[in-house]
Amino acid sequence: MSAELDDVRWVPVGDVGEVRMGKQLSPASKDASGQMPYLRVANVFEGHIDYGDVKTMGFTDAEKHIYGLCPGDILLNEGQESLLNVGRSAIYKGDSGSFCFQNTLIRFRPRSDVLPQYAQEIFVQWRRMGLFASVAEKTSISHLGGSRFAKMQFPLIPMREQQRIVELMDGVTDAERASKAAVAKLRSIRRGVVLNGMEAIEAVAAPAGWERLPLKDVVPSADYGISVALNGDTSGIPTLRMNNLRDGRPDLKELRYASQDVASRHLLRVGDVLFNRTNSIEHVGRAGIWRGELEKATFASYLVRLNPDVRRLDPRYLVEWLQHPVIRQRVRSIATVAVQQVNVNPSRLRELEIDLPVDLSDQEKLISALDNCDQQIAAEIDNFEKIRTMKQGLAARLLGGKLAPAAA
Repeated sequence: MSAELDDVRWVPVGDVGEVRMGKQLSPASKDASGQMPYLRVANVFEGHIDYGDVKTMGFTDAEKHIYGLCPGDILLNEGQESLLNVGRSAIYKGDSGSFCFQNTLIRFRPRSDVLPQYAQEIFVQWRRMGLFASVAEKTSISHLGGSRFAKMQFPLIPMREQQRIVELMDGVTDAERASKAAVAKLRSIRRGVVLNGMEAIEAVAAPAGWERLPLKDVVPSADYGISVALNGDTSGIPTLRMNNLRDGRPDLKELRYASQDVASRHLLRVGDVLFNRTNSIEHVGRAGIWRGELEKATFASYLVRLNPDVRRLDPRYLVEWLQHPVIRQRVRSIATVAVQQVNVNPSRLRELEIDLPVDLSDQEKLISALDNCDQQIAAEIDNFEKIRTMKQGLAARLLGGKLAPAAA
């Protein structure tokens, strides 16, 4: 829709397609006859549906007709803890009748004068602009509500204009998809470099030029982080928590801060290796190396700082070793189970055996190869973000400001 386009009609969403809530899950439906796979809020992400964790419940023949999905149906998240995710949507592209849907989702089935791809682009922009959040009912979980969604004013334009928008957006989406695939391929190559470079881990005995010894022999000590109340006051000291480690590096999103002074021994130093000692089983054991991303920072007690003997063990090699899939599994095997999470004692961690090249220069060669992979990955991620930004800008221009619906 161009900015100068005049032939826009504002009509309720419910007038340009069928709006329906899914079937409510009940104890009886779990064992009822007519079991069918159904999609729920956990399956619907912006622009795609994840079929990796699909559950089943009983549907009668009449319910299968009512709640069955058809190609072109748009599923929207009806309820989410985060207002930002309310209305997150994707187009169903599977076979007719293969899946039903639960009441955590809203189904929009567009009528013949609305292209599903055009409608979904409108919904994507509404979510980004906060329009779904503005009409959602806010309780412990925010609910969009089928009736409220159906009353939102939809910009109906001629089919030829819808088609033009879809074609232009599809071109950018193809570039976005190609860039995302390139990132995945580069990550796969990096994993191969790690597995080949550390194949001694799975050998019966350490090969020539390598040694196998308890981690404590090359990591003589470990430090716990600080145990103080954290808040969002940015005048405090940035404090890394268990969710601030990703892909071997600090993730500085959602930082929290310590308002009180922190002893110098708890401040992060360039080259510090951080280990996530407590979390859910899939996240415990994350590791990362501090490269001085901030001038001053510390770390919370959920994390442990491992202090390698740098004469024998490169800290960067230690991080890669900790993240190796075999070592992650060994770490999980020594974890103790607490309420809804597990914990790894640093002393027990340091009892694990580490395989490493005796010559530091050989450790450096592996790290250099991985750094090269990381640079390529970072460049492709940057390209992906640029394409995504361009896509958002293109959508804004094409839709020309015609995106301000109001409840009828």
